[in-house]
Amino acid sequence: MFRRWFYIVSFLLLASVAAWSLSWRHALWIFVLLVPLVALGVRDTLQTRHAVLRNWPLIGRFRYAFEAIRPEIQQYFIESNTDGAPFNREFRAVAYQRAKGVLDSLPFGTQNDVYRVGYEWMNHSLAARGPSKEIPRVRVGGPDCTQPYDASYLNVSAMSFGSLSSAAIAALNGGAKAGAFAQNTGEGGISPYHLAAGGDLIFQFGTGYFGCRAPDGGFSPERFQALAALDSVKMIELKLSQGAKPGHGGILPARKVTEEIAAIRGVPAGMRVDSPPSHRAFDTPLGLVAFVAELRKLSGGKPVGFKLCVGDRVEIFSICKAMLETGITPDFIAVDGGEGGTGAAPFEFSNSVGWPMREGVVFVHNALVGCGLRDKIKIIATGKIITGFHMLRAMAMGADLCASARAFMFALGCIQARRCNSNHCPVGVATQDAGLVRGLVVSDKASRVHNYHRETMHSFQELLGAAGLEAPEDIAPRHVWRRVDALSSLNYSQIYHYLPEGALLGESVPAPYRTDWELASAETFCRAG
Repeated sequence: MFRRWFYIVSFLLLASVAAWSLSWRHALWIFVLLVPLVALGVRDTLQTRHAVLRNWPLIGRFRYAFEAIRPEIQQYFIESNTDGAPFNREFRAVAYQRAKGVLDSLPFGTQNDVYRVGYEWMNHSLAARGPSKEIPRVRVGGPDCTQPYDASYLNVSAMSFGSLSSAAIAALNGGAKAGAFAQNTGEGGISPYHLAAGGDLIFQFGTGYFGCRAPDGGFSPERFQALAALDSVKMIELKLSQGAKPGHGGILPARKVTEEIAAIRGVPAGMRVDSPPSHRAFDTPLGLVAFVAELRKLSGGKPVGFKLCVGDRVEIFSICKAMLETGITPDFIAVDGGEGGTGAAPFEFSNSVGWPMREGVVFVHNALVGCGLRDKIKIIATGKIITGFHMLRAMAMGADLCASARAFMFALGCIQARRCNSNHCPVGVATQDAGLVRGLVVSDKASRVHNYHRETMHSFQELLGAAGLEAPEDIAPRHVWRRVDALSSLNYSQIYHYLPEGALLGESVPAPYRTDWELASAETFCRAG
């Protein structure tokens, strides 16, 4: 509150000093100019639609002045940069516009260089059809799941209370409720704000076992069972690794660990929280699948899966061998990528560790198909999913459904100030500063989250129709093409090597996979050779 009124009071003081030092005629002009500005500042503070203005009255209007000429500025960056930043700005603008209900069509055609190496597009059909009036859903739940969940094809990826503010979490839950999609809790446990609107939840926990943490820092079956039994919890996600910092564990800076967050996580307040790099509840592939079975039983038969960023291919094959040996399979695998975002991570981990999501999805898909397990396990793609085309592209690679964190943060009003780890997020999304959190009005942002999901799903369905497809499961690798050099382009079925069903179970394993398959063991995550 002090931050907001500081600017307004400062203007009043400046006006008073100026009036005191000048003649009454000059003072009158000063008040004529400044009083409307003060009134505008008061209005900015009291309005509920724009967090920037609510938290930063008057000076926040400079941002909107520049935003008014955004297309021209953005085109300059697109023409003058090649570092990928313009790409992010363009898709951030799409998410903003859809969340705000603004027309998101573009004039003058594509802004992409269609002859650039790496440019991608999808096939359309002369037998195109209009989008289905029914919003499609996908059932998650394998043979051992007694409470399967009919999920949206686009859901909120993992973002925890602690990394995000209470208002941001509550707004995401409100949007999920209105749009009938699921919100992943992130590894910080289930807070009251995750339950505020009654939206569907994917309860995630990681190596810190927050929310289901025993006094010694290990896993507590009793605490897990109590949370998993909540009606809002539809799926359970065991976090093995995260794309932005795989092999490291989560980080929550000390200044963001409030008393409330500390109580939910079971950690001391005001101290930095580092999740361990690996799990204590298991240390082998066989232990992992046994733990999955335990979680499914404790949850009453709800879908249980795990999230990872692909590292050593041998480890994925080892998990598959453990599934084959025990007959235990997860209901889903969420594949994150090295391009994934985070609130805090070491520079090297964010930029140089972990497989990208695309290659990860293809490999996990191939591993499951090659082992004859693919029909039992759904694959969730999560890593810079923002548009309907991103969804279609992920499914062409082998995913069944998608999850996004970045796009839903844009819908909340994130302006990519990149201060998530400092507790000074200017729009109240990624901070625990009560003064800044106040700027994010839950009801308004929940509506924007819902808008973004609805419009992106509609776009996805329009793309399906343009390709002449009836349902998302009809998407195939041949539907997406990529320019691989200046003179040629290939579709995904030609770029990626897709295994036939059961290819890893025969005597002759395909050469690209043979060595890693032979080195994999259900007894250990390490290479057997």
